[in-house]
Amino acid sequence: MSSAPEPPLLLDTHYWIWLQSGDTERVHARFRFALQQAASAGALLLSAISVWELAMLEAKGRIELHAPCEEWVKEALATPGLRLVPLTPEIAIDSTRWPEPFHGDPADRIILASARRMGARLVTRDQRMLEYARRRRIAVLA
Repeated sequence: MSSAPEPPLLLDTHYWIWLQSGDTERVHARFRFALQQAASAGALLLSAISVWELAMLEAKGRIELHAPCEEWVKEALATPGLRLVPLTPEIAIDSTRWPEPFHGDPADRIILASARRMGARLVTRDQRMLEYARRRRIAVLA
């Protein structure tokens, strides 16, 4: 009897940046295995809004990339096992329909809505997102 496959993992933007830049010190050791397993299964997800968020951080000088932004993103999105989740109309609408108050960061709202729509476990260190995900029964990698 085979067990059900693990749900996909959806990376918050900071996890994507850390993984792509090789900053594994920030990635908890017990998460590394789960992330590798998800990538091997083609179940490591990234919301399209994370590309926008990365570009904004780079444009504002809050992060420095080893290559021009477009090149960095192209290289990062070619990571084996990583799949980009498009911003669909359903995700966009879902991100505006939370049943209780949540902060106004559009990227966080879209990432949470993407996790819910994709049936994915959220991978983040953002305490506000973790708290809200748990209250709304959105799975998290913990």
